[in-house]
Order: sequence, then structure tokens, then C-alpha cells
Amino acid sequence: MASTLCTYLKTSVMKKQVMAVTGLLLCGFLVTHLIGNCLLYVGSDAFNAYAHALTSNKLIYVAEAILASIFLSHIGLAIRLTVENKKARPVGYYMSQMTGNGATFASRTMPYTGLMILIFLVLHLFNFKFGPVYMTTLDGVEVRDIYKTVVEYFQSPLNVLWYIVAMIALGIHLSHGFWSAFQSLGFSHPKYNCTLKLTSKLFAVVIAAGYIALPIYCYLMGGK
Repeated sequence: MASTLCTYLKTSVMKKQVMAVTGLLLCGFLVTHLIGNCLLYVGSDAFNAYAHALTSNKLIYVAEAILASIFLSHIGLAIRLTVENKKARPVGYYMSQMTGNGATFASRTMPYTGLMILIFLVLHLFNFKFGPVYMTTLDGVEVRDIYKTVVEYFQSPLNVLWYIVAMIALGIHLSHGFWSAFQSLGFSHPKYNCTLKLTSKLFAVVIAAGYIALPIYCYLMGGK
């Protein structure tokens, strides 16, 4: 029994299922993070209060560690499965499959959009979490003015453009990944596959558009 379980844990099926679960968890994070970021529209006090409530919570380090573990697991499994798939198939066969009728632009570019998202994440943390620190006062308490950091960053058209391009890559990644995750977990049926694929595309568009609107808003309103 134990040997059977160990064998299963090493199979590509199990790896795909774990990658699917971590991917869906990251989708959940994208939704909650977008909702929080929408406080930018409300104003500096609301956004700074939200950011301070998060960073001042003692459990933030635990949450960040869990999120980092999920993200790294997702990336690690994606790389491993990509390498294993290439080794398991001759180059000619692999290329013909990639350009076959069953493949889509989103599925073919998953490794590349995934890499772009990783680069974006590193730069995102560097520019915001570890970026310029300004202070402000809320209800008599001195807190970081992360609102000013964000708006200042998006006063550069190049920064806005990079953010938009990265979010388009995220949308493309999600349009295939969201649906593929459910398929890996066994939720696949001819009757519902079309609906699931459509839902995946709608989810990708909403998330990408939601994030793209933020830098545009900051750029247009930042100087006022």
C-alpha cells in the first residue's frame, strides 16, 4: 500500500493535480488582491489603512510563507513537467503536437507567459514592497504611505506599459490554466467542457482587465 502511494506521488498525474490545486489557490489570491487594490479608487486613506492592516498583522509572515510555498511549488512542478514531457517525446513529434489542431496559443505559450509573470512578480515586490518608503498619519497613527509609492511609480508611461503587457500575459496564462486545472482534477465532461472553457476565458479577461485598469487610473489621476 505504501509503495503504491509512493509510486503515485511520483507520477505525472499527481504532479499535474498538485499544480492544478496550487494554480487554483493562486487564482483565489489574484481575486482577493485585486479587490484590495481597488481601494486605490476610494482614496489614499482607504488604501493605506488596508495596507497597514495587512502588514501590521502578526500572521502576515505566515501568510506570506504559505503563499510563497504555493507559488514556488506551482513553478517547480511546471518546470519539471515541461522538462519531462520534452524528454519523453522526440523533437519532431513534440513540435508537431505543439502546432496541432488541439493546441491553442494560450496552451503553447504557457511556459513563456509563466516566465513573464515570474519576472513581473520579482520586479513588483522590488518596486512596491521594498520600494520607496513614505510616511503618513491615519487617525493619529503613523503608517507607510504605500498609496504615494504606487501612484508615483505609475507616473512613468514605461512602467504603466510594462504592467499592462505583464497583465496581458497573465490573462493569456489564466485563459488556459484555469480550465486546465479543473481538467487535471478530473472535472472533464463533454457536456460541460465548453462552459468551463468559456468561464476560464471570462475569468482571465476580468482579472487582466481589473489589474490593467489600476495603473491607467493612477497615471491619469496621479498628478491631480
